[in-house]
Amino acid sequence: MNDAGPDTAAISSLAARRVWDSRGNPTVEVEVHCAGGAIGRAIAPAGASRGTREAVDLRDGGAALGGTDVRRAIVGVNDIIAPLLGGMDATAQGAVDAALIDCDGTELKTRLGGNAMVATSLAVLHAGAAARGVPLWRHVADLSGAGPSLPLPEIQIFGGGAHAGQRVDVQDFMVMVPGADSFDEVMEITSEIYRAAGKIMARRGKLAGVADEGGWWPMFDSNEEALETLVAAIEAAGETPGDRVVISLDIAASEFGRNGRYRLALEDRDLDRDQMISQLGRWLDAYPIASIEDPLAEDDAQGMAAFTAEFGHRVQIIGDDYLVTNATLVDRAADDGACNAVLIKVNQAGTLTDSMRCLERARARGFRAIVSARSGETEDVSISHLAVGLGVGQLKVGSFTRSERMAKWNECLRIADALPRGAYVRGAPLAKTWWGQRKEGTS
Repeated sequence: MNDAGPDTAAISSLAARRVWDSRGNPTVEVEVHCAGGAIGRAIAPAGASRGTREAVDLRDGGAALGGTDVRRAIVGVNDIIAPLLGGMDATAQGAVDAALIDCDGTELKTRLGGNAMVATSLAVLHAGAAARGVPLWRHVADLSGAGPSLPLPEIQIFGGGAHAGQRVDVQDFMVMVPGADSFDEVMEITSEIYRAAGKIMARRGKLAGVADEGGWWPMFDSNEEALETLVAAIEAAGETPGDRVVISLDIAASEFGRNGRYRLALEDRDLDRDQMISQLGRWLDAYPIASIEDPLAEDDAQGMAAFTAEFGHRVQIIGDDYLVTNATLVDRAADDGACNAVLIKVNQAGTLTDSMRCLERARARGFRAIVSARSGETEDVSISHLAVGLGVGQLKVGSFTRSERMAKWNECLRIADALPRGAYVRGAPLAKTWWGQRKEGTS
């Protein structure tokens, strides 16, 4: 695929530096230079809610910076990865990622560190696009063979769980606008909902501030109060809940569930697997919820399969901690009848190639896919281009405030101007969900 000319895409130098993420924690940035002058740069994100089977960041430990420093990872990039990749073709993403994976040699990327590997993989991706003289989304589309398309945004209004000091048990209360006619219209409608939610919470004395991903930090007395308030905000914005606007939840059940038992601390309730499924089912009946992520814990395969069997025909059920962007786990979930969608987080897998392999398996098994950011983010906009170039149809980057989030939404608006008309297919990922069936009068 190298149309940049002989040797111009060869990696001439590669180096890492320490930069800082949206929580003020250190992270790894990698910069790649090619012989023809092309440059690529990318930054590793970090998650607060992490699956136990995802790639592990290499941190220094100790007392300094709470043990989060990344100097060991940076040394590994400069002393091990740079010589390894020197002279390789930056447009040959598969070969570069294979070299990284072979060099690390561990299942969870513990030798080089998932942070060092993902920053390197994405920096090479940027350099390859620059060497070819094409936009990053086009380079990704050429690598994947997918038709580029603008994604449907999934945008947080209230943050909870690990993103808001466990103030509510559910991690994300989000909206999607599959009834909008353009990406720009999604942004406008979401802005109105976000503003309305803040005003309602302030008036009721329920507003504590802003959570990790930019959503409102709530002071609700129950998890369901968040759903009731979100419906009120949608209505206050002039929308009819379940019409153009639907709700999406990230339960992140692994944060409060173990061995088939679930502790809803906010409500001082302990639920078994069946009670947890029934509770979520009541919410699905009462509210216009079209998508739900990690409804059961990552160690509860029985619960995830049971939930999918009961509700998978009417709602998108996403595996995040449950699948950790892992092709093998997607196959296992499909065999078990668990989930019908996968969250794609490049840093969970460690490299772009691993992430694309997971996406390929998901598509082969009939799963939908959502490209996602992490709660610890930066100004890096790679995932906006990945969502478009991979043609996944959905993108989740957090809320509608904070520049590390808005940078990604705004990048999508720029890409929209470069794409042909019709590249945004309204509501396509949700065509067979509860929302789509209700609109058609079949549910």
